[in-house]
Amino acid sequence: MTHPDMSRVARESLRISSVEPPGWEPASGRLPEVGEQVYCTEGLARVVKRLGRTSDGSRLLELRCGDRPQPYFVSSSNVLLRTAGTKPTGFLDDADAIGGG
Repeated sequence: MTHPDMSRVARESLRISSVEPPGWEPASGRLPEVGEQVYCTEGLARVVKRLGRTSDGSRLLELRCGDRPQPYFVSSSNVLLRTAGTKPTGFLDDADAIGGG
């Protein structure tokens, strides 16, 4: 399997701040909770674990991205959080998943 040459990818294009879909905003110092839905460079994801600190002082997060079987790790400074008042999209709410919604 060949891997793309990442040395040719602009560093900024790998940062989530280069993409700001409607209803999402940078974390701005708020740490996402376990179970919370976030938006990362892979798209929508759910926080599975909050781990140690990264080199920029933020927390390392283990995420679950859609149907992807392996975990995805990202700095909490490189995810977007839903803005207040926006409904989650792409995942079932916990209440929906257990038949309560």
